[in-house]
Amino acid sequence: MTLDTDFVRRQFPAFDVPQLQGQAFFENAGGSYTCRPVIDRLTRFYTERKVQPYVPYEASRLAGEEMDEARRRLSAILGVEGDELSFGPSTTQNTYVLAQAFAEMMQPGEAIVVTNQDHEANSGPWRRLAARGIEIREWQLDPETGHLDPADLEELLDDSVRLVCFPHCSNVVGEINPVTEITALAHAAGAFTCVDGVSYAPHGLPDVGSLGPDIYLFSAYKTYGPHQGLMVIRRTLGQLLPNQGHHFNGDVLYKRFTPAGPDHAQVAACAGMADYVDALFEHHVGGAAEPVEKGRAVHDLMRAHEIALLAPLLEAVKARNSVRLIGPSEAEGRAPTVALALERPGEEVAAALAAQGVMAGGGDFYAGRPLDAMGVDAEKGVLRLSFTHYTTQRDIDQLLTALDDVL
Repeated sequence: MTLDTDFVRRQFPAFDVPQLQGQAFFENAGGSYTCRPVIDRLTRFYTERKVQPYVPYEASRLAGEEMDEARRRLSAILGVEGDELSFGPSTTQNTYVLAQAFAEMMQPGEAIVVTNQDHEANSGPWRRLAARGIEIREWQLDPETGHLDPADLEELLDDSVRLVCFPHCSNVVGEINPVTEITALAHAAGAFTCVDGVSYAPHGLPDVGSLGPDIYLFSAYKTYGPHQGLMVIRRTLGQLLPNQGHHFNGDVLYKRFTPAGPDHAQVAACAGMADYVDALFEHHVGGAAEPVEKGRAVHDLMRAHEIALLAPLLEAVKARNSVRLIGPSEAEGRAPTVALALERPGEEVAAALAAQGVMAGGGDFYAGRPLDAMGVDAEKGVLRLSFTHYTTQRDIDQLLTALDDVL
């Protein structure tokens, strides 16, 4: 089955904005366009429901129902229980809250494994716990390929490790890590897992329940939604960790890791992400299906489309002597987030691309640790070309033409 990109793009108002006509968008890893159902829900909330929710008058009742709907429907797509999904202001802030909870639960001398493939959000908060007496062990990537070898993780695991933190895929390396295999290794050693899914979820919401991690984090604003961080914490771990919310919220799982009140409007608007998944399923597949099955089908549609577009881009860049492709050179094993180390600063090349109607970014993208480990000049950084399922062949052709001119 082929993804209908005309239908897809009609769901995103950005593609109808005159100022964006002729612009090919290749900085989706920094934040995606927002789908219409999210925008409509956010507008409706701010105009009709902007009151304290969960109070017994009509506008308040509707506000609370919409917030509950977002949690219920998205958790079902993710294959987890409704109260196992929490909302917070960002993935980075959610991770800091989690790190605080683990610090309260762990004893000095116990260990956490982190990687040097991660975005700083799933690295820095955990590394800071070294000041609290927690041992931090680093699972290191291959400096040539950026690959994380599970065999190397096994050497780091013993009965003192309580948590293994790693990315579903890195925002610069792009390789898709085997979450289920890594989680099984960690569980066998008695450790929990925390997966940063920020760079994977935009390419198809994962079935977290089947993948098996104890924590899965991603960002709604990179997944066609509002600026929220979504955090799955499976019940066994969530009830074990110390409450980080108000003491009177400690018996509600999805409130235990939200120290402040949530952004009511943006939580409610996240239901629009579920609306979008449903719309894609209905248009391409149709029929009755459980939410998690719809999510899997839409995920596969998105991935197949992205892989087909990614292959020629990888072929074009890996053939250039002046370009170092970071991460795998085969489309099937990576997300469509392509980082290139060049002879010039990435930001300079991104500016040259902008002049040709290609929106891309340059720099380190909060991924200084993996870039440093791979020997990339920090001052130059990388050029990052990232796209998602609403990208078309015309966008790829425009990019390739522009790259021929600027590289």
